Amino acid sequence: MRARERPAFAKESFFTEVGVGGTSLSYRKGQTVFSQGDPANSVFYIQKGGAKLTVLSNRGKEAVLAILDAGNFFGEGCLAGQRVRMASVFATIEGSSMLRIEEKEMMRALHEQQKFCDFFLRHVLSRNIRVEADLVDQLFNSSEKRLARALLLVAHYGNGGKPETYVPKISQVTLAEMIGTTRERVSFFMNKFRKLGFIDYNGGLKIHNSLLSIVLHD
Repeated sequence: MRARERPAFAKESFFTEVGVGGTSLSYRKGQTVFSQGDPANSVFYIQKGGAKLTVLSNRGKEAVLAILDAGNFFGEGCLAGQRVRMASVFATIEGSSMLRIEEKEMMRALHEQQKFCDFFLRHVLSRNIRVEADLVDQLFNSSEKRLARALLLVAHYGNGGKPETYVPKISQVTLAEMIGTTRERVSFFMNKFRKLGFIDYNGGLKIHNSLLSIVLHD
């Protein structure tokens, strides 16, 4: 897993400073931010807490696209002509706070505020790198490696800062949806990682840097 810089987190005062108007909204854990098929007319920025992006197929099968934490944008597809939401978003942490920026305001700010434009561009490029890495992971890596990588990403390993030892609670079902396998396989590998001393999850999930050996092992 290659180390890369994570886009800087922007406090609410940053948006005021650069002249970007938005509405701060609070969500309960599991509350819907928007649903697949809703009109796409705004961009969201996570100020506090986290969000889960999911997509539902025509056959009713759900997949998790991403788990995002504070400092991430989502819903930016409207800036590229997307008229309806292609995914659903749910708050993952109690008291999550999202800044909702209307499409017209977002476009104005990107054109007029260079500092904000640079900040948003770093986010877009970082997200593109992540998507490419996720695709390679799905195509070429085993489910064991995919799970190890997903856990390390949740712990922010390789994001240019100090990794978090303890990470927010995440269900095995969600992990299975993220990496494209079954909950049973996730349970099997989680137990294996714990026995090898790579993780602990007694009262909370603790990730050790040694888990990286699973990702790097050929």
